[in-house]
Amino acid sequence: MLFKTKFMPLAIALAFAGSAGAQEIIKIGHVAPVSGPSAHLGKDNENGAKMAVEELNARPFKINGKPVKFVLVLEDDGGDPKQGTTVAQKLVDAKVNGVIGHLNSGTTVPASKIYFDAGIPQISPSATNPVYTKQKFNTTFRVVANDNKLGGTLGKYAVEKLKAKKIAVIDDRTAYGQGVAGEFVKGAKGPGVSVVDKQFTTDKATDFNAILTSIKAKNPDLVFFGGMDSVGGPLLRQMRALGIKAKYMGGDGVCTESLPKLSGAADESVTCAEAGGVTPDLQKNMDDFVARYKKKYNSDVQLYAPYVYDAVMTMATAMADAKSAEPAKYLPYLAKVKYQGITGPISFDQYGDVKDGALTLFTYTGGKKTKMEVVK
Repeated sequence: MLFKTKFMPLAIALAFAGSAGAQEIIKIGHVAPVSGPSAHLGKDNENGAKMAVEELNARPFKINGKPVKFVLVLEDDGGDPKQGTTVAQKLVDAKVNGVIGHLNSGTTVPASKIYFDAGIPQISPSATNPVYTKQKFNTTFRVVANDNKLGGTLGKYAVEKLKAKKIAVIDDRTAYGQGVAGEFVKGAKGPGVSVVDKQFTTDKATDFNAILTSIKAKNPDLVFFGGMDSVGGPLLRQMRALGIKAKYMGGDGVCTESLPKLSGAADESVTCAEAGGVTPDLQKNMDDFVARYKKKYNSDVQLYAPYVYDAVMTMATAMADAKSAEPAKYLPYLAKVKYQGITGPISFDQYGDVKDGALTLFTYTGGKKTKMEVVK
């Protein structure tokens, strides 16, 4: 009797372990910069992925009638292209079933070749450079509008709504920064409109005195910055310190809840756009997500956590449709998936770009990011 009492729990534990082992494990890779100047954005993305996986496992989610367990494999690319390809290879070697990421275009694009060669589907929730989906890789998808739409719409808005005539443009020389700035210039056309100065910096710069002094001499009425908030915030701060009163505009990289703190000057003279948009009929779903996020992490959504969440759910939906989590089997289903996300309906065109991608224009009021309008 002593033998049974002592060892019965072990037998039961082994039985449960065998049962758990029979459950299919699906590994989802997630990559974002959780170190470096954009770590606050990378952590925001990572949190969105964690929320999705936890909710899938709580259901539990079934594929071909059987419950499965999703496991996140988290990697940090530091926003660096070389590090991005290194961690991409790590995920391939780990035999992940799919990848959500990367955050930046500069890391997403080079990593995409590695995933393509391995046949692993990749959904970026935030990379906007058009090159990403134009490489003829059938494994690349994104759930936000690209820079053609983002930069072009901002350029048009600057001229038509903000009545800008003399425009200065600065970019950080990254794939994202150059791309969105280039598309902005293409869109900023109109009678009497001119780009009076073009300057560039880096994604790690802190001193902008030289380029801003050059810009100040041209007396622009609007300055556009292509880059992330970690540079765009201090740039705006130094603009105002130098007495440059021009309106300030940027893409999704600066369109964060942190911009007021980083700049000390984000107000209604600032216009930015998020490469995604929620129409009024879907606002309640987004509000519910934001509230859940706040309760779970005790912080506000910075930018793309909802899109990461939707990207994970979209990938899981394709697996369910295919009745398989094997990349080669569910990839064709991902290409034709239809998923109603919290950010809107998600389906992809022939390149892997989200169909009918929306943009949301924001400004800042009382130190808070404030929605202006959704543009489709």
